[in-house]
Amino acid sequence: HERLLFKAFFIHKMSLLLLNCDDWILLCSTTEGGHASVRAASIPNAASDRVLGRWLVGCSGLVLGAVVLGGVTRLTESGLSMVDWHLVKEMKPPRSEAEWEDEFSKYKQFPEFKIMNHDMTLTEFKFIFYMEWGHRMWGRLVGLAYVLPTVYFWKRGYFSRSMKPRVLGLCGFVVFQGLLGWYMVKSGLEEKTESHDIPRVSQYRLAAHLGSALLLYCSSLWMGLTLMLPANKIPDSRNLLQLRRFAKVTGGLVFLTALSGAFVAGLDAGLVYNSFPKMGERWIPDDLLAFSPAIKNVFENPSTVQFDHRILGIGSLTAITGLYLFSRRVHLPRRAKIAIGCLTAMAYTQVVLGISTLLLYVPTPLAATHQSGSVALLTFAIWVLAELRKVVK
Repeated sequence: HERLLFKAFFIHKMSLLLLNCDDWILLCSTTEGGHASVRAASIPNAASDRVLGRWLVGCSGLVLGAVVLGGVTRLTESGLSMVDWHLVKEMKPPRSEAEWEDEFSKYKQFPEFKIMNHDMTLTEFKFIFYMEWGHRMWGRLVGLAYVLPTVYFWKRGYFSRSMKPRVLGLCGFVVFQGLLGWYMVKSGLEEKTESHDIPRVSQYRLAAHLGSALLLYCSSLWMGLTLMLPANKIPDSRNLLQLRRFAKVTGGLVFLTALSGAFVAGLDAGLVYNSFPKMGERWIPDDLLAFSPAIKNVFENPSTVQFDHRILGIGSLTAITGLYLFSRRVHLPRRAKIAIGCLTAMAYTQVVLGISTLLLYVPTPLAATHQSGSVALLTFAIWVLAELRKVVK
């Protein structure tokens, strides 16, 4: 009996030493007769949950990088520089002067060069090409970061039954996101003989591309945080229930505000009225309902799009401020208080960034920071929701 116990203890300690990580553990179980048996951790447990949580939070960080890089690509008007799409072939950029000339000649056949950039040099083209190429390669990195670990963790038995379809959904969404990105770019490469506007991608497809990226980001971050962070055991009360509902509505409003930014970017609506708090000389501009039917203004009228983004931004700030004040009436753990405090501070920072971007006529560095701030605000909103979630009994 003592030999069996010593053997189990020795194997347990040696395995921990070899794995050199607390997140890789052995599960020891004792039989009714007192004999110990040891088996590897091939089923989900607290340690494997932490590993998966870190992986998903890391993936969400890569998605954040893709969103930021995509925003900069849009602001530098680089998104239409690559006029075709190949999964593997385009991973190698042009090297020789002949290859660059060939790529540049392809670009010259499309509306953006003919209408906007007809005097562009090869050196200038290289800059916008590398911006778009970097964005696409980052997207492939995101795909690998999701798919390869999924295969590994699946074989190792890390996923619970409920976790498997969710992880497969994330991987499928990454593929969908890549295809949607090319579908968006195609809209900017089409000849629009009926329109004299500058070539740009469809604001609807841009919003869909950004929206799907934000959904992927939020889902990954939520799953990662709930796996990593133990649920707070907060005593149930009426105020806590109301706070949870308030936080969910606020998070939805933050998401909607970020999504409305895609229409602002797609229509260059930030260049329409560069004054605050009024729009020009009025609180409500005259051309708010210039298009017919009226619903068309919400998505296609730059003045209305900017007006809506302002209202949503102010609404988000008001809701977050109210959430902070209401949270002071609820006894919350320290971590939850920090999350709500960070959300509130970021909300005011984001509003200052937005107003500054508007008043300074959308300079690229400031506009990129404002776009990144919207994702940071969304991050803190997800963190707050994770801290306030119910304890699973």
